Amino acid sequence: MNIGESGPGDRHLDERLLEEVRTRALAQSGRITGADVAEAVRASGLVVGSGSTARVVRILQEELTGLGPLQRYAERPGVTDVLVDGDGAVWLDGPEGLDRAEYRFPDAEAVRRLAVRLVAAGGRRLDEAEPCGDVVVGPYRVHAVLPPVATGGPVISVRVRAPNTVHLEGLLGRDSPWLPLLRSIVSARTNFLVSGGTGSGKTTLLSAMLAAAPHGERLIIVEDSHELAPDHPHVVNLQCRAGNVEGAGAVTLDELVRQSLRMRPDRLVVGECRGAELRDFLAAMNTGHDGAGGTLHASSPGAVPARLVAMGALAGLGPEATALQAASAVDFVVHMRRPRSTERPAATGGPAADRAAAGRTTPAASRRGPEALAAIELQGGALTAVPLARTGADGRLELSAEAPRLLGPLLEHGLPTEVLRVERADEPSEAPAGERAVPRHRFKPVRDAA
Repeated sequence: MNIGESGPGDRHLDERLLEEVRTRALAQSGRITGADVAEAVRASGLVVGSGSTARVVRILQEELTGLGPLQRYAERPGVTDVLVDGDGAVWLDGPEGLDRAEYRFPDAEAVRRLAVRLVAAGGRRLDEAEPCGDVVVGPYRVHAVLPPVATGGPVISVRVRAPNTVHLEGLLGRDSPWLPLLRSIVSARTNFLVSGGTGSGKTTLLSAMLAAAPHGERLIIVEDSHELAPDHPHVVNLQCRAGNVEGAGAVTLDELVRQSLRMRPDRLVVGECRGAELRDFLAAMNTGHDGAGGTLHASSPGAVPARLVAMGALAGLGPEATALQAASAVDFVVHMRRPRSTERPAATGGPAADRAAAGRTTPAASRRGPEALAAIELQGGALTAVPLARTGADGRLELSAEAPRLLGPLLEHGLPTEVLRVERADEPSEAPAGERAVPRHRFKPVRDAA
């Protein structure tokens, strides 16, 4: 076999060559060079064309330490997820939504081998006894499921994490009216949660907000799988650990929250609130640990109170106890949106404008970003998300009647007065199900402020 005769898309390397390079990589702490490949080729008896050595080195590195055939897709600009279905098909997710890739795995065994290797690289096992795995490998979060849980064949989901150096200005844009608002939430040491659906950018926004914390503060971050890496000089990351074959040795998220309280945190951060750890997290925020943050899955800010009550039940707290704890602990909820590539602006200027509008998305739908801001309060004995601000269809902020009362204290912590300057009052807005309607006002965007 002459590897040099293979086309640029051919990834099928002789198993003898792979095994030889694996041996050399293990002996050299995973480092692979062109000389190593040349020696491995000579030992395997294969022929490599002079112009293909660099390509072979890259493929071998991807096969042994990277994402294998998925690596090139994960490195494409704008790609946020790389998905492998049970039939071996590969899908990419990005600003335009899901798109089918040209590559297809040759068989289910190839998908399984990649899944097992990636999960093992993250320090966990994936086999018949543990058919589901969730790990972080470099800049990627990898989730894999094996049969019989995955009935159609092994499946892999790769989330491409944002760069560790993400900051609010780079994430939102220098002229975003959300920028001074989120900065003041961090500066005022309020306790906040970032909510949203899968892939909406919750973790990315939380990381950017934590990067805005004063550099003299100590951040303790607890997560199920390590994802948060804010650009901050004093960060301590704690990660859960799965039990062994006998189920012993597991370290859970609620245990990590308790341990973190003994580590002198200036800010306690829970990567994703989803269970019994909520009890200790709320208790920490209610006993002097200000500036805390976290994420949770919710379809809207109005759904957050119900999610908190449900998680409180998992921790053995009743609805009333959870409501009392959450109302005094959580100050704000920042809700993230996921862009909808099929959303189009309404056309109002006749046929020509209709055709132009059909070819572009609305500003609010074209990129990930904050969609709404709410405050958590106890009203009439019920835990309530009070709407404060939201992104309008034109990309500008709209302010509710409650916003001046609840956002006013942020003026002492860097929130410019023009952000709260009302342009005009409108009729009451239509509130989502479960939320009460409030008079709507428009923010005067920061870039338009006099």
